[in-house]
Amino acid sequence: MSAPVIPAASGGTNGASAIRSQTLVEALPYIRRFAGQVIVVKYGGNALAGASDDDALALFAQDIVLMHSVGMRPVVVHGGGPQISDLMTRLGKQTEFRNGLRVTDAETVDIARMVLIGQVNPQLVAAINTHGDLAVGVSGEDAGLIRAIPRDEALGFVGDVDSINPTILRGLLDTGFIPVVATIGTDGHGQAYNINADTVAGAIAESLAAEKLVYLTDIEGLRRIVDDPASLIRQSTPDELDGLMADGTIAGGMIPKVESCVHAVRHGVRRAHILDGRIPHVLLLEIFTDDGIGTMVRQPDIT
Repeated sequence: MSAPVIPAASGGTNGASAIRSQTLVEALPYIRRFAGQVIVVKYGGNALAGASDDDALALFAQDIVLMHSVGMRPVVVHGGGPQISDLMTRLGKQTEFRNGLRVTDAETVDIARMVLIGQVNPQLVAAINTHGDLAVGVSGEDAGLIRAIPRDEALGFVGDVDSINPTILRGLLDTGFIPVVATIGTDGHGQAYNINADTVAGAIAESLAAEKLVYLTDIEGLRRIVDDPASLIRQSTPDELDGLMADGTIAGGMIPKVESCVHAVRHGVRRAHILDGRIPHVLLLEIFTDDGIGTMVRQPDIT
């Protein structure tokens, strides 16, 4: 396995070695604490599209493999909104959104399937598997993983999660594999639906009683004042986030992520995190260091 590179520090070889040693010592209790625990990581299409080259994806893959190598059980759930929009544009099809949701007719759901199952999923699987034959791509259509119901007739084939059958994920985890999930679900008649990946990640985390639910996106975390980086919320609770959504502080595309965090933490997931997936090794910084990075959500009585 290619280990993540810890940047060298000023002060020569001794200084760099001291930083590396301190980082490893700081990580040890977290490695012990999270060994054997399920960590669901949602890798957003925005995080993938925001990378200027392949480095961000390669570093993400290193993080996932390192987590697996020290005994954690990562599950990757991915979106692909920007990639779907790009293919629709190239095919001459106009994208229409209503209340932040893509109107999805029969042709659009086929495009979504092509992008999520045929492009983004294999891309993530291949990046992880450069470090060993570990990742297995699955779709919500496989083994009844994601059962969908239509959200709104006006939106077409846009679905909500009706239920999660995690049998296939548990089977992969128990045999040492890393599941990579494309968020296409089906109803009882086999009709495919495109489902918000944030919502799916939360539902999968709940179904697996995950220790952590992590969202990697293209922002640093939640802010109390949208335009003020200094107002970053480092830790929060479901009740506080309910209030921030009610007063409009949290709005737009962040609402599905935050709603999923809130619901998951209230239903058995110990912690949820919103992180900037463009930061090198952001997963390691959040999971293995005392200071962490981004926004963490937990119940007030969880330490």
